Amino acid sequence: MISKVRWGILSTASIAVAKVIPAMQRGDWSKVDAIASRDLSKAQDVAKRLGIPKAYGSYEELLADEQIEAVYNPLPNHLHVPWTAGAAGAGKHVLCEKPIALNRDEASTLIDVRDRTGMRIQEAFMVRTHPQWLATRDLIRAGRIGQLKSIVGFFSYFNPDKANIRNKLEFGGGALMDIGCYPITLSRFIFETEPKRVLGLMERDPETRIDRLTSAVLDFPGGQSTFTCGTQLVPYQRMIFFGAKGRIEVLIPFNAPNDSPTRILIDDGLGRTETVEFPTCDQYTIQGDLFSQAIREDREQPIPLEDAIQNMGVIDAVVRSAASSQWEEIH
Repeated sequence: MISKVRWGILSTASIAVAKVIPAMQRGDWSKVDAIASRDLSKAQDVAKRLGIPKAYGSYEELLADEQIEAVYNPLPNHLHVPWTAGAAGAGKHVLCEKPIALNRDEASTLIDVRDRTGMRIQEAFMVRTHPQWLATRDLIRAGRIGQLKSIVGFFSYFNPDKANIRNKLEFGGGALMDIGCYPITLSRFIFETEPKRVLGLMERDPETRIDRLTSAVLDFPGGQSTFTCGTQLVPYQRMIFFGAKGRIEVLIPFNAPNDSPTRILIDDGLGRTETVEFPTCDQYTIQGDLFSQAIREDREQPIPLEDAIQNMGVIDAVVRSAASSQWEEIH
């Protein structure tokens, strides 16, 4: 019988309560044993509602629980590194929401934390382990569309609420950090290399100063990726991959549903289009189970911490380019 990894959740953030916790509770390798909030009543309410055995009124109390083996950190962006470091220091493995830090330098400090504590730390890009993305990469590797030359991505939603944490500049809010990080990580995942330089353009909200519209070009050794993300636009998402012989289109690339199949379209360049359908699954369940399995079986985790640092480096370069109006190399 599988000995499930015992998880604690730092905060009652909506993504944790609505998506991640219920998904992990359905997993074969994960067991959510505790949740913490700075408001004990909130933690107790969520614990009762979701059937979590223990509720704590502070994050420190959860980290002091010796029975908890791993922590999921969905705190606001500016709290990702300090509480991830604190959890690892308390002997917990950490799955931290994206983006893992506010910049590459901050993210890089987690390498020392990982090496010093021996704890695993992974950025929670659930898309990277979804079957539709593993299949898309395999198809492109196999030459189904010829040599990959161009990627086009789009991700948007509409949220003008100034009080929302995603619209707080000082907390790492904005379109690029919240959703632009997805086309960046997936472009790197599919090209299987790093961009040499980037060109970025931003439109900032005049009141909150967060980037509400960002576009970028990532210049890879073998091709280019372009994307636009926005937080005050009609909700939409799509990623398309163009090769010399065909095209692959991922219809719901980021928020893949957990109650219906997902599909990709393959255009062979000769007027024929094939639809490939993937069975219903929950990408948050897969994410939690693969990380838990890596812990329990002492195997390589799906996404190394170094990948998260590389992704932050690209994000930083987009920000620098938007300010300089020039191409910027990745540092």
